[in-house]
Amino acid sequence: MARWENGPGVLHGVASAVPVEIAASYRARARGLLGRDGIEGALLLTPASGVHTFRMRFAIDVAYLSRDFTVLAVRTMRPGRLGLPRLRARHVLEAEAGAMARWGVRPGLRLGVQPRR
Repeated sequence: MARWENGPGVLHGVASAVPVEIAASYRARARGLLGRDGIEGALLLTPASGVHTFRMRFAIDVAYLSRDFTVLAVRTMRPGRLGLPRLRARHVLEAEAGAMARWGVRPGLRLGVQPRR
């Protein structure tokens, strides 16, 4: 997909389809998960190569994805942390801590995101 738009989507490539909120605009990416107490599913930040958890209320799992949605790395971040940017990352997938392990997301796995219109 050449240009992403904000809105709902579905994450494929894991055991079961996972609902995804796509944050493609600067404003949506900057807001991210700030001010929330949790998230059902995941949040896709695109384009993005790094994240922070300042002013967040809960720990998150972060998956750094390449341009073709191959998982480069998965990290768990507590609130108040700054994640180092990944050089080859083009997208970042965020979810509540523990969710990536439940879904089987690991480095080398190729994911897919389908926007819902």
